[in-house]
Amino acid sequence: MEQLWWDASIWIGLALISSLISLRIGISVALIELIVGIAAGNTFHPQVGEWINFLASFGAIILTFLAGAELESQTLKRFWKESLALGIIGFFAPFALSWVAAQFFLGWNLRAAQIAGIAMSTTSVAVVYAVMVETGLNETPIGKLILAACFVDDLGTVIALGLFFASFGVWFWLFIVVTALALFCLPKFTPYYLKAVNAHPSEPEVKYLYLVLLGLAYVAIKGGSEGVLPAYLVGMVLADTFLANKELIKRMRATTFALLTPFYFLKAGSLVDLRAVVTGFGLVVVFFLAKTVSKFLGLYPAGLVFRFTRKINLYTTLMMSTGLTFGTISALYGLTHGIINREQYSVLVVVVILTAIVPTLIAQGFFEPKGSERQTLFKAQGGHKSV
Repeated sequence: MEQLWWDASIWIGLALISSLISLRIGISVALIELIVGIAAGNTFHPQVGEWINFLASFGAIILTFLAGAELESQTLKRFWKESLALGIIGFFAPFALSWVAAQFFLGWNLRAAQIAGIAMSTTSVAVVYAVMVETGLNETPIGKLILAACFVDDLGTVIALGLFFASFGVWFWLFIVVTALALFCLPKFTPYYLKAVNAHPSEPEVKYLYLVLLGLAYVAIKGGSEGVLPAYLVGMVLADTFLANKELIKRMRATTFALLTPFYFLKAGSLVDLRAVVTGFGLVVVFFLAKTVSKFLGLYPAGLVFRFTRKINLYTTLMMSTGLTFGTISALYGLTHGIINREQYSVLVVVVILTAIVPTLIAQGFFEPKGSERQTLFKAQGGHKSV
């Protein structure tokens, strides 16, 4: 028991250090937590116990739910063409190029190359949402559009993983049915429940949402999927409900960002073996370029077609070039099912984490929309302004 308290102190201490660094240099705390996790994981190796794994997974689920809750129906209707196009391109471009590079350039077998393509196809809802909240862009049209496009991209990743590798057993179909029923019933029942409990100090609203998300996560994992998928969908169908209950979202954010997400980002960073980066540096470069270059060549021209302003186009392209949650999930799926070996897994995870850090640092440092730029998505000529 003493060791447990010591381990907890170490992890919370790393989270505090990350927050102080973020406050000092003005970079998203999610990125700092990743970097601090890498440093810790390659020096004194903090213990990653089962309770860390659970808190990290739970943090990813709640963070993904909150990201989905930002996707209000009016935003989706207004930007459905842009978000759908960007999401589809953002998935297929790196998926295809990384698959081809792994199989025909690096000599990986077919199934391993498919895992590589799926792992590289993702965006990072966790990183993107954390950055959107810290910068306030989650309340702007550009932030909502990016989150919607990320959802489409990651949905493609989940579908691809299921089509190529999932076993369509009883639990899988039970997961589909239960999720569909939840998505149909929750928007009808939740508003009445929230009104009935009426912000009681014991937080019955938050406990209700935790129960729903944990129950769906259990069924999802038993069905061969991941708990973050139903969490995102539940957030989406309840987005309009939470539009009228913003205080509830703020309370959930406080708990999530203070206690849960630091474990997720710190743990993700601690899994990076810098020795694997050195020995497999060539592979890391190949996959990093395959993902980021294909994303840029696909997404930036699409932004030109939609007449995004230059700064918005570059910012959107860079943020959608990130990867973390579904990328590591896909790589871990390949490892645990014997599709890829540990060396291939290490390379993919390193690339996924690098894509969570590098594009976001560039986007925040050089292209983050400021002031009136946050509201102006499109060029004036032939376009329109989003207010």
